[in-house]
Amino acid sequence: MILTDELCDKLCEAAKEKSREIGFDISFAVYDENGLPRVYRRFGDALVLSITLVPGKAYTAAVTQCKTKDVAAAAAEGQPLMAIQTNDPRITLVPGGYPLFVDGKIAGGIGVGGGTEEQDCAVAEYVVSVFEEAMK
Repeated sequence: MILTDELCDKLCEAAKEKSREIGFDISFAVYDENGLPRVYRRFGDALVLSITLVPGKAYTAAVTQCKTKDVAAAAAEGQPLMAIQTNDPRITLVPGGYPLFVDGKIAGGIGVGGGTEEQDCAVAEYVVSVFEEAMK
């Protein structure tokens, strides 16, 4: 198992640290390569809506092996994944979900929510960098 408890704790701490540095509270989730939850945390006063969105972001990133922002573009009318979220209600098209890869294979996905799109993505990108460093 790549996403051990210890690694998930490290990713949670990285997400919390980066969000505090930027100046907002987040919800954060890590899902494994099968789209199953490994960890979920709501830090401080993160938006209540993030409780629903963040697990969906992590799930979507894991099972599609794409950022949720990219899935949203592919799910638009006339695009190859149009209406994917109607086939699987766990699919979330809100930015802030990022896949985690090891040696080109999916290891899982993370979801970040509670801020603006830019803030959520900044935290997610930082967490991905921490993950990639841990995999070296």
